[in-house]
Amino acid sequence: MDILLANPRGFCAGVDRAIAIVERVLELYEPPIYVRHEVVHNRFVVEGLKRRGAVFVDELDQVPAGAPVIFSAHGVSRKVREEAKQRELQVFDATCPLVTKVHLEVVRHCRNGLEVVLIGHRGHPEVEGTMGQCDATGSGRIHLVEGVADVAGLKVQDPSRLAYVTQTTLSIEDTTAIVAALEARFPAIQGPKKSDICYATQNRQDAIKDLARRCDLVLVVGSTNSSNSNRLREIAEKRGVTAHLIDGPEDIRRAWLTQGPRVGLTAGASAPEVLVERVISQLREYGASRVEEQPGIREQVVFALPKELAATSLR
Repeated sequence: MDILLANPRGFCAGVDRAIAIVERVLELYEPPIYVRHEVVHNRFVVEGLKRRGAVFVDELDQVPAGAPVIFSAHGVSRKVREEAKQRELQVFDATCPLVTKVHLEVVRHCRNGLEVVLIGHRGHPEVEGTMGQCDATGSGRIHLVEGVADVAGLKVQDPSRLAYVTQTTLSIEDTTAIVAALEARFPAIQGPKKSDICYATQNRQDAIKDLARRCDLVLVVGSTNSSNSNRLREIAEKRGVTAHLIDGPEDIRRAWLTQGPRVGLTAGASAPEVLVERVISQLREYGASRVEEQPGIREQVVFALPKELAATSLR
């Protein structure tokens, strides 16, 4: 059995930055410190931060007045920001800069009186945060569409004053079909100058497309609530390859390995490399003899920490 290792895989710059922000706040403050929602969607990462003193909460009313709180990489609504300000919480924003880009697009459209269509998955924290960017702008409405079928039933006030944005972690293929449907029904609809789907999502999807062509089985390291990890599994399956999403080596079933001699391995943008290494070790125990690193794009994007955390001390 050979392991074909996708490239690129694992952490993106936005995830690196979000985790670094939590770690830095833990260094500068006595635990507990608070994080609204999972800072990134990975069970291993979240459990590790919990052990160090991070407390993950669903809403800000679970945070003591004046305590440090971190917004997750997925972003928050304007209403949440206002609540944090009113309660005088010490806010550190780990929102991915590429999500912030989408938020600013929505704010601009709403202020200009345009209705906005958001392509995304209902209930995902990034979608909830983006939907909440029209709050308090005084104008504009935002609609959510999850698939091509939703476009037919979309009701807007003025088709000539319409724009769309997308969740950053979607499948490029699925999004392209939805955008085509929107443009066919609303020819005047405005789109972003540059795709809202992030560079890391695009690169990992391209890598797994190549991997799926040459593998009998694909394993994607990532948690079940990770949007970008789920999209990687779906892309492999759409190409006729059996694919499984796993949190780590404990999720592997030996029966899967009867699919063939070539196992493709990748990791979602919120999954650390240490989990990939553990999966490789487990596969070696099951008979894998060779690991072949695939060629791919070398990502060099780095997002800086917030200025208030880049300093040596906050005190």
